[in-house]
Amino acid sequence: MNPFNWFVILNPTAGHGAALKQWPKIETHLKASGFKYQFQFTETVGHASIIVLNAVKKGFRHIICIGGDGTLHDIVNGLMLQKEVDSSAISVGIIPIGTGNDWIKTYNIPHRIADAIQLIKNNNTKVQDLGKIEFLDSKKPVLYFNNLAGIGFDGLVAKKTEKLKHLGKLSYLIAACQAFIRFKNFSVEIIYNNNRFTTQSLMVLVGLCKYSGGGMRLTDTPDPKDGLFDVTYVTQFSIWDFIIHLPKLYNGKVKAAKKVNTFKTEYLVILTNKRISGFYLQADGEVIPAENIAVSLIKQAFTFYC
Repeated sequence: MNPFNWFVILNPTAGHGAALKQWPKIETHLKASGFKYQFQFTETVGHASIIVLNAVKKGFRHIICIGGDGTLHDIVNGLMLQKEVDSSAISVGIIPIGTGNDWIKTYNIPHRIADAIQLIKNNNTKVQDLGKIEFLDSKKPVLYFNNLAGIGFDGLVAKKTEKLKHLGKLSYLIAACQAFIRFKNFSVEIIYNNNRFTTQSLMVLVGLCKYSGGGMRLTDTPDPKDGLFDVTYVTQFSIWDFIIHLPKLYNGKVKAAKKVNTFKTEYLVILTNKRISGFYLQADGEVIPAENIAVSLIKQAFTFYC
């Protein structure tokens, strides 16, 4: 067993470079708190998954993520791809430095570095469910998510946000306004339990936790440990609908908006048959061209300090 108990993964670009600037301060706090660790900086998107694979093979079972939602998303995918131990046997601590930091809002994980490190040191953990996306039309690798996945308008917003992150939390709202000008409702077939229907939709969202898009609440009553996805699909939304219902995207009353429908399930298939430029799927902010997918829930798969 490696003499170091912890493996620290830092995304130097997180928070527009804030993570890298804060690293000396973080190191000081970690050492003062008695942590023994090795560390590695990520170099590209997805690199954190590879780092996790290698760290787990070396015997590490305690990981600290320094970055935002995207860094945590990559770490979660690494945990699910490794075959050494059950994913829930590996505990992840989060020092949040990112643009949205949406996942931590569900659990009230503090932003302040010293407080986040103390929370990890307290050694209290929780376990939540994860989502698994399988691509039905291609050989793309399986994709996991810990917060929320969306297809359609939500995917385009995430794509546009990639170029607006320097604007902070406003980037999501600005991206949404930009995306709505050009996005058209699309035909989607949704299959879940004994239900199968086709509708014209703005977006389909599959949620585990409460917040996404810089604090938006796009699902109704998500619970990351109840063994069910909270699914939202929006039908035939116009620009007027978007404007009058915008406050409901933040106050948790999204279900009260007309044309917004919700249900719960642990498995669903989303069929769009749409292959055009500007049509995307996003999972915890990772954006890829959309295609037909199957989404399944993996119960109690992710352990973290909280």
